Amino acid sequence: MEVNSNFTENAKNDFQLVQKALDGDQKAYADLMHRYKDAIYFMALKMVNNKEDAMDLTVETFGKAFEKLDKYQPSHAFSTWLFRVATNNCIDFIRKKKLHTLSLNGLMDDEGDERPLQIKADILNPEESWIKNQQSQELKTLIEGLPPRYYKLITLRYFDELSYDEIAQQLDLPIGTVKGQLFKARYLLSSIVSHMKKDEF
Repeated sequence: MEVNSNFTENAKNDFQLVQKALDGDQKAYADLMHRYKDAIYFMALKMVNNKEDAMDLTVETFGKAFEKLDKYQPSHAFSTWLFRVATNNCIDFIRKKKLHTLSLNGLMDDEGDERPLQIKADILNPEESWIKNQQSQELKTLIEGLPPRYYKLITLRYFDELSYDEIAQQLDLPIGTVKGQLFKARYLLSSIVSHMKKDEF
């Protein structure tokens, strides 16, 4: 892919970061997220009028965008494409909420347990173990870019190695909330991890 000659300098810089990210440069993902996370958050906040939901939607937007990064076409600026992903994500959220079918975006059941991961006790699954073991500076930079509550949860779980119960007690949160928020934080991280794993083999 070649950069669009009509792009602004910022758009050209974004294009270079996208290319680096697709080539497995972990820091490029972090740079893109740092550059746009505040703008995406405020756009989501304007659409859903709820800070907690806007924070969740920001994390989900980057997760979805990074998963589909290879489908980005440079006929438009990356920021334009990213905001379209964010807008569609918010519209889906609003539609689901109106139908009263949203239970943590379908990721949790009524008891607050994660359906897709089927986590039992405190045994780490392979993805969780990989996140915990990859304590590189780039990964720490990426985690620091998450909304504060997700950063705190990821740090306590994977770097301080606390159990769900211990985290719930320390943060004074229900254990279902701890599990759900960790799931959302990992949604973003795992999309980046999957690109990095592909690059390793």
